[in-house]
Amino acid sequence: MNDRYDAGYGDVPYELVGYDEYGQPVYRQVPAQQQPQQHYDPYAQQGYGHDPYATGAQRQPPPYDPYGDTGPQAPAPSSYDPYGTGTQAPYDPYGQQIAAGGRQPRVAEQTAYIPQQAGPAEERDTGTGERADRDYRTEQFAFVEEPDQDSEDVIDWLKFTENRTERREEARRRARARVIALVVVLALVAAGGVGYLWYAGKLPGLGSSDGKTDTATPVGAQKRDVIVVHLHNTAKGGTSTALLVDNATTQQGTTVLLPNSLALSSDDGGTTTLAKSVDDDGSSGTRDAIDTVLGTEIQGTWRLDTPYLQNLVDLIGNIEVDTDVNVPDPSAKSKGAAPLVRKGKAQTLSGKTAVAYATYQGAGEAQNAQLQRFGQVVQAVLRKLTSDTGGATTTVRTLGMIIEPPLTEKDLGAFLARLADLAKGGDYKTALLPVQDDGTLSEEASASVVKDVLGGTAKSPDKDAAVRVSVRNASGVKDNSAKARVVLLNGGFTFLEGGTASAAATSQVRYADAADKADATEVAKTLGLPAGAVSKGEVSANADVTVVLGQDYDPSS
Repeated sequence: MNDRYDAGYGDVPYELVGYDEYGQPVYRQVPAQQQPQQHYDPYAQQGYGHDPYATGAQRQPPPYDPYGDTGPQAPAPSSYDPYGTGTQAPYDPYGQQIAAGGRQPRVAEQTAYIPQQAGPAEERDTGTGERADRDYRTEQFAFVEEPDQDSEDVIDWLKFTENRTERREEARRRARARVIALVVVLALVAAGGVGYLWYAGKLPGLGSSDGKTDTATPVGAQKRDVIVVHLHNTAKGGTSTALLVDNATTQQGTTVLLPNSLALSSDDGGTTTLAKSVDDDGSSGTRDAIDTVLGTEIQGTWRLDTPYLQNLVDLIGNIEVDTDVNVPDPSAKSKGAAPLVRKGKAQTLSGKTAVAYATYQGAGEAQNAQLQRFGQVVQAVLRKLTSDTGGATTTVRTLGMIIEPPLTEKDLGAFLARLADLAKGGDYKTALLPVQDDGTLSEEASASVVKDVLGGTAKSPDKDAAVRVSVRNASGVKDNSAKARVVLLNGGFTFLEGGTASAAATSQVRYADAADKADATEVAKTLGLPAGAVSKGEVSANADVTVVLGQDYDPSS
C-alpha cells in the first residue's frame, strides 16, 4: 500500500501545496527531522528488551537499524543521500545540481511535481469544519463535450414535438382569426342589408302588407311623376298609349296601359275615344283629356315611333321577353315559313322582332292583347336600360327621339333612369286600366288603378268648364242612355258614358263634394227627375255628378 500521499521514488516524504494551471496537484519535499538514530538489537542485553513480567519501569529500545549498526548514529543530513556518500547537494526536481556546500535559495514558486500521482489528495482539514480556501481560475478547468447519438435523438424529438405544438397553436390562431373576420363581414353585410331595406322602406312592419304602398302617407298625397307615351306604328298605322308612373313615396314604378276605347271629353264638349283623340287633338289635347278623366297630372308626352323603338332595343343590346304568341314574319312568301317571333319563355328579341311583337294583334284578338305585349316590351327595355342619369340622357340624345314640349331630353333621360333602377330591383309592375265596352271606367278601375296607382281623385274642373255627368243605365231600356245623353248635352253638361248596371226601381243623382250639390240638383231637373233623387254619395272618378237611370225614368218628361 502507498502512504498517505501515495508518493513514489523511495521514502522521501512530499506534501501537497496546490494545483497548477492544468488542474494537476503539485507537491514539495518535506524536510527531514534531525534526531539521533539507535539501532535495534534483537539480541540486546537484559534490560533493553521487553519484559512482559517486569514490574518496574521499562526502558525504551533503540530505533530499528536495518544494517545492524548498533553504534551511535550521527544526525541525518537535511538532504537525502541514497548512496551514503555524505554531504550531497540538495535535490533539484528539474535536474539541476547546486554546488557542494552551497545553499539553494528558497523559491516559493518552484515545487516538486509527481507525475505518477493517481489523483488529488484529500482536502486539508483546517480544524474549523471548513475547507481550506483555494484559488481556482476559470482557465484551470476544461470541459469536453462528447456527441451522444441518444442525446441528439432526444433533442430532435423535443424539437419535433415543440414544432408540431407550435404549428397546431398557429393553426388554431389562424382559424380563430378567420372565424372572427367572417363574423365581422357577415355582421357588416347584415347591417348594410337592413340599412338598405330600412332606407327603401321594405322592412316588415314599416310599410303596407304588400310592400308596394306607403300607408303612412295618404294615397292622394304621395309624390308621383307621370309621363304619357304614345307608340305610333308607322308601317300599319294606329297608336298604343301607356302612362309611365314613378311613385317616389313608395319607390314603385308602374306602366298603366290605356285602351284605345277609353272615353274622353272632346274639345267641343262631347265624348271621343283615346285613339281618336291622339289623331284629332294631338298630344297636348289628349294629355289634358286624360288628366280630366283620370284625375292625374301628366308632366310630359313621349312620342315613340316604331323606328325609334327598334333603334332603342338595338342600342341597349336586345331584350328578353316571355312571349305569348308566335308572330309570323310579314316578309315570308310561304305560309309554312318560320315565325319571326316564337312563343316561349325568355325569348331574345332584337329591335325588329321587339317592334313586331309589341304591335302584333292577331285575328279576332281584342286590342288589349296587343296593348299588353307593348307593356312587356316597355318593361323589358327599362330592365336593360342604364340606371345612370347621364348614360340614359346620352341614349335619348343619340337616338334623336321625337320630344314634344315641355319634355326635354334631360328630363326624359333622368325619368327613364329612375324607372330603370326600379325595374332592375323588381319594384316595377304593369297594370291594364279596366275599361268597359262603351269606353267608360268601372268602379273596379277607380279603386285598383285610378285611386291606388294614379292618385284616386278627379281633378276639379275649371270654373268655366262644363259639369261632367256620368250616366249609368239601370232602367232596363237600352235607348234610355242615348236619350239622356242628348238631353244633358243640350243642357250644357258634359256627358260621360258610365255603362249599364243592375236594374233599379228609382233613379239616383249623386255628388261627392258639397260644392257640387247645386250642379246635381240642376242635372236632376234637366233629366226630369224629382229633387228627392239628389243625394251625397260615391261618384265615378272622372265625373262631378253620377246619374243612375232607374225604371222610373221617363225620357219624354
